[in-house]
Amino acid sequence: GAAADSGQETTVDERTIGRVLATGFILYLVGGVILAVVAGFLSDMSAGQIALWVVYAAVAALVSELIVGLSAMHAGWFPAFAVTLIFLVLGMLMGFPAAPLALLAGYTASTGPSFADLGYDLKAGWVLRRREGSRAFELDGRRQQFRAEVVGFAVALIVVALAWPTYFANDLLAPVDRVFAATIQGGVEDPSILRNMALAAIPGALIQFIGGPARQMGILLATGFLINMPWAGWAVLAGLLLRVVITRRFGAEAETPLNITAAGIIAGDALYSFFSSILSVG
Repeated sequence: GAAADSGQETTVDERTIGRVLATGFILYLVGGVILAVVAGFLSDMSAGQIALWVVYAAVAALVSELIVGLSAMHAGWFPAFAVTLIFLVLGMLMGFPAAPLALLAGYTASTGPSFADLGYDLKAGWVLRRREGSRAFELDGRRQQFRAEVVGFAVALIVVALAWPTYFANDLLAPVDRVFAATIQGGVEDPSILRNMALAAIPGALIQFIGGPARQMGILLATGFLINMPWAGWAVLAGLLLRVVITRRFGAEAETPLNITAAGIIAGDALYSFFSSILSVG
């Protein structure tokens, strides 16, 4: 009937989800082995350490994927930095050398945003397709989106392979990369840094608990510490103030125009950042 063919119907059961997660974990194990071989640090660790690193990297990649994806779904925020840093610190406590730790950070940080971003795309498609109310239409739309994602991934691989030497040569690195590097270097050279990070984790966890999963306040606070531009914080406060004023004045009807305006601002910011980076490289 109509209900059975509704686009609102669940299309994946728990058994399928479990099978997909198990397959993903196996693939992450294979990826960990490939990384260990290609990176050439097999001689730096014992066989037991290598096995532990491969299993730990797979667990970190899978758990990061789930945590970041769920947080993005609840709050619209990618806490990939925080999750990666947690697994990085745990890896340091396990005694892994610096090079395997760096690979662990990259491996873990790459899974969460990819999963969350794909979820964003599929959710956007679902929002557009749900009025149709057809299960077949919804599944076909997902397949079309997935093909587009694969094409985008292939293009991204080519662009990264061609562009990374220039970006690295011009020191165009995100602040979080320096945090990971400083954490690894400091933790290897001075174990007391781990104690300081553990102490700092207490108020961070408390703030995150108070805010709840829908707000991600602890993550936002940590992000503020990383941004060396005070005006960026004032810009966020200004945006929040405008949102409060507009929604109180016009009610729920203002939500859609606000979201469209935010999308336009993000697009403009992305275009400016892209072309300014290109010009600085040139």
